[in-house]
Amino acid sequence: MEGMPERRSEVRLLCADMVDVTWQDRLGRTRQATALLEDISPCGACLQFEVPVPPAAELHMTLSQGTLEGIVRYCVYREIGYFVGVQFAESSRWSRGQFEPQHLLDLERLIAQARKAEEG
Repeated sequence: MEGMPERRSEVRLLCADMVDVTWQDRLGRTRQATALLEDISPCGACLQFEVPVPPAAELHMTLSQGTLEGIVRYCVYREIGYFVGVQFAESSRWSRGQFEPQHLLDLERLIAQARKAEEG
């Protein structure tokens, strides 16, 4: 979100994996979709959808090892779809031990490795 101050307290890891998601729309109907997991951290994630998901909706993301639950903080449309920011519930934190996306990229770790290689 360009122009917005960064408020995250934890590093988000870039990833690419498909996840099944359910939420309730504004009329109270349960909706289900497959979304692309764009990035993830212990306290939140960004998902790409083909349909909008209303802010403040309670969202359930099904993973191979269970479910993560959270609240939709934003939904913005960009050229390729709707990007939805989710803040996980306190009782529903993500960890690599619970679920590791197929393609996971830790930019901070890569930068640290590159610096180490330059020094050594």
